[in-house]
Amino acid sequence: MSAGRPPARPAAAPEPDPTADQASKDAMSNATTVSPDHSASTASTLITNIAALVTNDPSLGDGSPLGLIQDAAVVIEGDRVVWTGGSSKAPATDNRVDAGGRAVLPGFVDSHSHLVFAGDRTEEFNARMSGRPYSAGGIRTTVAATRAATDAELEAGLTRYLAEALRQGTTTLETKSGYGLTVADESRALRIAARHTDEVTYLGAHIVPPDHADDPAGYVALVTGAMLDACAPHARWIDVFCEEGAFDGDQARAVLTAGRAKGLHPRVHANQLSHGPGVQLAVELDAASADHCTHLTDEDVDALAGSRTVATLLPGAEFSTRAAWPDARRLLDAGVTVALSTDCNPGSSFTSSVPFCVALAVRDMGMTPDEAVWSATAGGAAALRRDDVGRLVPGAYADLLLLDAPSHVHLAYRPGVPLVAAVWRRGVRVV
Repeated sequence: MSAGRPPARPAAAPEPDPTADQASKDAMSNATTVSPDHSASTASTLITNIAALVTNDPSLGDGSPLGLIQDAAVVIEGDRVVWTGGSSKAPATDNRVDAGGRAVLPGFVDSHSHLVFAGDRTEEFNARMSGRPYSAGGIRTTVAATRAATDAELEAGLTRYLAEALRQGTTTLETKSGYGLTVADESRALRIAARHTDEVTYLGAHIVPPDHADDPAGYVALVTGAMLDACAPHARWIDVFCEEGAFDGDQARAVLTAGRAKGLHPRVHANQLSHGPGVQLAVELDAASADHCTHLTDEDVDALAGSRTVATLLPGAEFSTRAAWPDARRLLDAGVTVALSTDCNPGSSFTSSVPFCVALAVRDMGMTPDEAVWSATAGGAAALRRDDVGRLVPGAYADLLLLDAPSHVHLAYRPGVPLVAAVWRRGVRVV
């Protein structure tokens, strides 16, 4: 596949949009409906002189999964994409933006993060990277700090990380509870998250907290009872950490089926640290995603390939823990739908950068640049069961990013370089 033609001289970055400050405040409020946002401007905007446009529609452009159109243009009207194609065929519009021979991609869809927390675990990370033993309690350390934090402190942290992700091109983001582990603390985490994104996940079953250490069955009863009742109104999804030392298969099934009865759809932390029943349970319950998927049998891979469940890979976690990398190549060759996400959390993957995860996936997980970009956009959308984001086709939300590079391949080719030059979300330039 052609990497696109480089411009003779990089054009200046687009001028900031005067509405960006206000737009940024609402930038991560991800609607789940496809009805138009009538509050958005109905003026049309043409973005033209695009070296390479990633549409994620294989019926367009080069016919690949990326639907790559060279020398392209895209037209935005209100909060939606209304036209894509070659620059020479673009219709007349009210406004025009010259991309300067850069690449344009759908906004990244980060379908797995843990952003409602307090404190950090710098000492734990430093010890781990220095080869020293450390026993500060991992998730329990964050639980204690989160319980002690005020609502304002938790919300300030959340909005900081959402803005950080947006600057790096993430326009749709899921986030979870899981660091409160009491009825009051889990419900307030979800209530805070729901003010900023509709992709909210109830993760009361993250670990068994210290105050229930001698009664894990009682904690499962709480998670599936009073805690679920308090949390369900604020969430779309329910998740469980199905892993030795967390929740076994029977406990995880009880949690997910109780959530489903309350209208929450399942997701599963599956097969991260060792092989277990998580992936098979995810497929059995038609979970939207099985996340991590590091330790898989052939039967697990076959089950994923024959299901709607997306394998969400989280390379930031392996980078930050020096664990074995998931075998993305094995999954892709079997026909499994793969998503890439950050797993942003204070303990095992404290990064909000999808571009960084794309580079890791290409370098260490056997993915091609095309596959990694697809997985970070359309794959993330599939993991959220969305078809209105992760693509740049007529009818989809106008969530897109402009790279300071002529091709999406530069996300892996130039790792660590801040290539995102501008971001539009719902048709408004927000970065």
